[in-house]
Formats: sequence, structure tokens, C-alpha cells
Amino acid sequence: MKPLAALCLAATVVAVSGCATSPTGRSQLMLISPESAIVESKKAYLSTMSDLDKKDKLIDDPKMADRVATITGRLVTEAVALYPQSANWEWSVAIVDDPETVNAWCMAGGRMAVYTGLFDQLKLSDDEFAQIMGHEISHALANHTAERMSRAIATNLAVVGVAVASDNHGIALGGAALAAKVALELPNSRTAEAEADQIGLELATRAGYDPDAAVTLWEKMAKVGGGERPPEFLSTHPAPENRQAALASMGAEVRKLNPSGKLAAVHPVTIVR
Repeated sequence: MKPLAALCLAATVVAVSGCATSPTGRSQLMLISPESAIVESKKAYLSTMSDLDKKDKLIDDPKMADRVATITGRLVTEAVALYPQSANWEWSVAIVDDPETVNAWCMAGGRMAVYTGLFDQLKLSDDEFAQIMGHEISHALANHTAERMSRAIATNLAVVGVAVASDNHGIALGGAALAAKVALELPNSRTAEAEADQIGLELATRAGYDPDAAVTLWEKMAKVGGGERPPEFLSTHPAPENRQAALASMGAEVRKLNPSGKLAAVHPVTIVR
């Protein structure tokens, strides 16, 4: 097959293949299966953790580790109850020593990272931290990693075109591996962010955390983001002006999921050391 024809066919593949439905009923582009996203994300995660470990950036403070593991573990308990496919995920959190970075993320398969800047700059309550982790976990539950990987591959039609032209699955897999690495930094769409807001708010509430904390969290985030250097969280998590209002409007209804605020059991979560 000639290169131009291969690229045209690749474009057709991007246009018509891989449709999925998110937990909120949204149609998703999936050039990479959720299972493949988990496999490739693990490779990217381990590589990232290795680099951080070499730089001595992984925090091993028992008090902080217990706080992170406990709050995240309660969220994971509810995540597994609602999404049984996540029961066998390798749930883990790396606490990264970086007081200047206000950020957190969760990849496919439940592998997470939080940066000490979140605590240093935002002075987070447990309820507010639960909102952040609920939001990040929701990205994984809604297969947003696979979606971002698919976007990364779709923007590189050359890789797809070569794979299609040569029927070389190795090339396609190489593209997936690269996309997994890129997906760590590629922002989610605004639609995916709104979706994670909704799912995360429900998840945190079910786990026993105050839904009103989602609003106070974004009030704090807005203040930190008002300086010359907005926090990393805001660069990778688009925040429309009506985000706080949208979260506030969901609060009363979501609170009905756990009106007593009973705390969930703590699912085992590994702290990466």
C-alpha cells in the first residue's frame, strides 16, 4: 500500500473505529482498549516512578502516607463496589516531594500520584483531599486514560498508517506505549473533566466525605491560580468559570447518597516508596 493511501485508510480507521460509552452515557473514541491502556499505563508509571526514585523524590513520611492511604482507600472501596472491574487493579499512590507542584493524577489500572504542593499550598482538609482523589480516580474508572491515548494516536496518523499498511501490530503497540507516556501530560477534554467532577463528587460522598468540600477546594485552587504561575493542576484540569457553581448545584442531591456521612471501609492501597 502506498503511503498516501495508508494515511487515508488510517484516517478512516480513526473516524470509524473504537466506540465506547462512558459511565454518564457519553460516546467515547477508543482506538486503544481499556485493558491495553492498563498494560501500557503500568509501563509508563513504573518508568516515571523509577525516575522519581533516582531523584529521591518519593516521600516516605508515615503520617502523610497513612493519611493518603486512608482517604484514598475509602474512595477505592466505593469505586470497587460501583465498578467491579476495578477490584483487581493495582491501587497505589506515589507521594512526590515537590512543594511547588499543585497536582495529582490517576492512570488506568488505579496507579496514582499526589504532589506535596497540594498540601503545602492549599492546606487541604480531609474532605477536600477526598474530592481531588475522587476526581482523579474517576478519570480511571471512566476510561479517560484510554481516551487520551486514543487522542494521542489519532494525532499521529503516520504511526497508525504504517501499522495499517504493514499489518504490523508491533508498530501499533509501540504507538500505544508512546501514547501511554504522553497521556500522563495530555489534558483531558472539558467534557471528561465535567464527567470526572460528577463521578468524583458522588464517589467522595459515598465514601463519607462532605460534598461541599468540592466548592471550597476550587475556591482555594482559584486563589492559588491567581498568581503569575498557575498550579499544574489548573493547566491539566481546565476550570470553566461555572465549575464551582456546577459542583455546588449537585451537592444537595449527591448528599442523599450518604446523608449520615458514614465513612467507608478502607481498601488496601499501596504507597509507593
